[in-house]
Amino acid sequence: MTTPGEKLADAALRLVGTPYRLHGHEPRFGLDCVGLLVASMRAIGRAISVPDTYRLRNTAIEPLLALAEREDATVAKGRAEPGDVLLVTPGPAQHHILIAADATHFVHAHASLRRVVSMPGPSPWPCQARWRLL
Repeated sequence: MTTPGEKLADAALRLVGTPYRLHGHEPRFGLDCVGLLVASMRAIGRAISVPDTYRLRNTAIEPLLALAEREDATVAKGRAEPGDVLLVTPGPAQHHILIAADATHFVHAHASLRRVVSMPGPSPWPCQARWRLL
């Protein structure tokens, strides 16, 4: 039986190679990290609302925390599982979303590489929060 997390991980992996675009939520035009989550959730039949207040640099993460809290997810503990959604902090006032492909790889929209990529773990950035689909 395939879990919702495994479905989300597969959907995210199918988007690897998609061009990067700040505030992009449509794969055909490009995705940012929030857009990657939106497109992956859409691909598995789950609608997700996007906070209209997020920017490249954010001093507060509450809009991104609310993104997961409003949806069908729970706070995850222990080892990362496929489909876990991580909110990480790459730098001051920077917040970024990763989707676990499995326990050792993550999918994310890489602004510098200008595309969605799969990277080996562990995450190089501190994790602020992690959620798992129910």
